[in-house]
Amino acid sequence: MTAQTPYALKSYICGEWKAGARDGIVLRDAGTGAAVATIDASGLDMAEALEFGRRAGGALRAMTFHQRAEMLKALGKALTDHKDAFHALSLATGATPRDGMVDIEGGIHTLFSYSGQGRRELPNTRVLVEGNVEPLSKDGSFAAQHILSPLQGVAVHINAFNFPVWGMLEKLSPTLLAGMPAIIKPASQTAYLTELVVRRIIETGLLPDGALQLICGSTGDLLDHVTGQDVVTFTGSASTGRMLKSGRAIVENSVRFTMEADSLNASVLGPDAVPGTPEFDLFVKEVTREMTVKAGQKCTAIRRVLVPRGQEQAVIAALGAALGKTGVGLPGDAGTRMGALASMAQRDEVRARIRDLQADAEIVVGNPDAVTLTSGDPDAGAFLNPVVLFCDKPSVARAVHDVEAFGPVSTVMPYDDLDEAIALTQRGKGSLAASVFTDSAVVAERAVLGMAPFHGRILIGNRASAATSTGHGAPLPNLVHGGPGRAGGGEEMGGIRGVKHFMQRTAVQGTPRLLSAVTGRWQPGAPVREDVHPFRKSLEDLRVGDRIVTATRTVTLDDIEHFAHFTGDTFYAHMDEDAARANPFFDGRVAHGYLIVSFAAGLFVQPDPGPVLANYGVDNLRFLTPVNPGDTLGVELTCKEINPRENAEHGEVRWDCKVSNQNGAVVAQYDVLTMVAKHWPM
Repeated sequence: MTAQTPYALKSYICGEWKAGARDGIVLRDAGTGAAVATIDASGLDMAEALEFGRRAGGALRAMTFHQRAEMLKALGKALTDHKDAFHALSLATGATPRDGMVDIEGGIHTLFSYSGQGRRELPNTRVLVEGNVEPLSKDGSFAAQHILSPLQGVAVHINAFNFPVWGMLEKLSPTLLAGMPAIIKPASQTAYLTELVVRRIIETGLLPDGALQLICGSTGDLLDHVTGQDVVTFTGSASTGRMLKSGRAIVENSVRFTMEADSLNASVLGPDAVPGTPEFDLFVKEVTREMTVKAGQKCTAIRRVLVPRGQEQAVIAALGAALGKTGVGLPGDAGTRMGALASMAQRDEVRARIRDLQADAEIVVGNPDAVTLTSGDPDAGAFLNPVVLFCDKPSVARAVHDVEAFGPVSTVMPYDDLDEAIALTQRGKGSLAASVFTDSAVVAERAVLGMAPFHGRILIGNRASAATSTGHGAPLPNLVHGGPGRAGGGEEMGGIRGVKHFMQRTAVQGTPRLLSAVTGRWQPGAPVREDVHPFRKSLEDLRVGDRIVTATRTVTLDDIEHFAHFTGDTFYAHMDEDAARANPFFDGRVAHGYLIVSFAAGLFVQPDPGPVLANYGVDNLRFLTPVNPGDTLGVELTCKEINPRENAEHGEVRWDCKVSNQNGAVVAQYDVLTMVAKHWPM
């Protein structure tokens, strides 16, 4: 890509790279103003792109969760090999190398994170079972189970300009893991970087055909053709989001629409965090960082800086000193600490919003109309030095709680007590992120509980987490990203929560036998097979429903006393007859719960070397009926679920373990988790 011959971006739809019908709009380097690329998507058949994705989606749905997770891992490794090229092009967006790491490495990390979560937390199946079986009849012949299955449409992701890599991959990761194809529509200003990354993704051949499509330019009539099986996500301005959300097809077909919009995020300096404390210094450092990373063009950046009245001048002075050391210039230069805004139009927009803020506040640091650079041309690049405003009466102000300047701009506001600080954060009408810097447990509790209903994420910053905290503005793959109200009311990522956004939850009712066939998980009342001890079976021979009914063992008083002295667990209910009888739950001395579990293992374990490689856990353990000396215990152990590992010689098996007494009463119920070889001998 050169200034003389800007590259014409292409869209990747229906399995081909296609150019638009017109010459396209010129996209310019944010720092130098040089032409980087042109963009146009006119003339492309958007309805056919959707249909192509829907048809191709069957290949993704045919894969298991673990297969899709392995695909994400391989994709992350492949993109890692191209990081240098991504970073080189990222400079044109105005991003410094540090900014580029947030975008590029952050996006690739999200792929790896979802891959790991998929392999750890999801079964190696195509259907996700959610929750417990719901019995619907007294005799157990009729029950229900909630399941989630991939939607059979396309996820359309309309992204913002500030994170051309992470913004795509943080949505794409849970989408693909869910088994749904995607169409990516990047914002035009920085679409050239997204296009490069998508090219490298397609070149890997890791994704099934149609799993990923790209539109560089206007979506045209794309959203006129979405159906109830499609999903639309949008990141950008609230006004644009509301317009798209009210589209005819989206409304008529009840299309799932997730929006991340404006967010006047606040950071609160706790009343205990006075100058000289670590929390005060951390607060200033965090506000400075959030103002300057990506030149303040982050949806989670701190826009409102709330400080105890009387400390505002100390905070302003500290911010002024820190921001004064922030060299603004060409993003690739060694002396640059903050690069340019994404475009000249974006700089004009930020300057206009600063003027709006001045209705309630005065500028105390910086000058939006005078650009001071360490390198670059202020007339050619979209540079803007950081600006701090001060609003003395935030409780009666309006603009500072309504206007977002999407750049290196924050407003300092004093509060008189913590209740007022909480109320001021709520004036943002819903935000993606907030933070409170305090070392006081009382302040942390009051602040978080007061702020939580209005925020998607809250960071508590203090001295103990200073070295490890990810910071106010860092969305993480395993945490939800989104917020109520003004922030759009949507939710992204959040680990497996994000995967479920692209799946349909269905309640399935039927007999245990048929429910087990649908879910791949044995349920009480479903058929069982009792032949060879199931611990002698490798995964190739083991089947859901394989069961052993063990011999029995009688619990004696000597057993209880031996276990108590051997383990040190001499709780009175095990050792003192009178005290145990005084307990309303017991009728004399009782056996330890873990003695019951130990005896159960002794009853069901097959001791010889075999395909069972290890016991790695117990889930959902419940003790249901007290066990007294003289009670006789037996175990029913049933293969409940089988999850073969991809690219490994073993898998995980979940066993339903039911321990009953001589009267048939269940005394303990739990799941035993084992690793089992796929073949034996291995």
